[in-house]
Amino acid sequence: MDTKVFLIVLFSALLHAIWNGMASNYKDKNISIGAIVYGHVPLCIVAVIFLPAPSIESFPYIILSALIHQGYQNFLLTSYQTGKFTTVYPVARGFGPLVATVISIIFLGIYLKTFTILSILLISSGVILIGLMSKSVIKNYKILYTSLATGIFIGIYSVVDGQGARISGSAISYMSWVFIFSALLFPIVLHFRKQKNILKKTLTKGKFVFWIGGTFSYLAYVITVWAFTKAPVPMVSALRESSIIFAIFIGYFYLKDRINFYKLFSILLIFLGVIGLKIL
Repeated sequence: MDTKVFLIVLFSALLHAIWNGMASNYKDKNISIGAIVYGHVPLCIVAVIFLPAPSIESFPYIILSALIHQGYQNFLLTSYQTGKFTTVYPVARGFGPLVATVISIIFLGIYLKTFTILSILLISSGVILIGLMSKSVIKNYKILYTSLATGIFIGIYSVVDGQGARISGSAISYMSWVFIFSALLFPIVLHFRKQKNILKKTLTKGKFVFWIGGTFSYLAYVITVWAFTKAPVPMVSALRESSIIFAIFIGYFYLKDRINFYKLFSILLIFLGVIGLKIL
């Protein structure tokens, strides 16, 4: 992978870990996830005004991605209500690249070298291991189910956005339209969850997550989608999930989670996988 793309994706991973930590640490997860979804919109509006519209051919991908994001947001919300950040985040994020890899190989016919697949497996295995070794997962399988469901949606929207961004002409413009449609659809998810006035609450009680978390989330994924246009989606998706290393330290310093042997072993697996992707 090109060095510039590699480093930029790692920066995206850091931003991604930060906003997830903010959202999961907020007491009312409906407000925090809502703040992230709606917090995308200010930068989206700027992009829509000043950047050319994405190509007509990419709009089916935009609509499809916005719909898939509703499933992702719903299960992410449920996951963070059920389990801790350092449990949910690893399982969901580690499973996503595996889904993206399978879809890319089977349905899109993308060829990946054996060493590339091994590197992706190392990263995903290391990430998932952190969540699976948690006592809360062992005691409550709902955490595992909702986290894996979140990971499935992550893998699917990654592939869709990789394809859509390539034909859109601009990854930034493409994702800005996706996020706007996603924000417009999100009240439907909230309705089925029997949540009311979430937008108003995000602008009053969740202002910090709205402005900071929403901005970090927007930048993190726009960078990732841009990288999808420069390298195979499975490789970028897996590298992005090295964000779990940042998440571990966020958990240690701010959420009072301990770093034990299996987390250190997981970091080693992830590190080896990251090195593998870099030298390819």
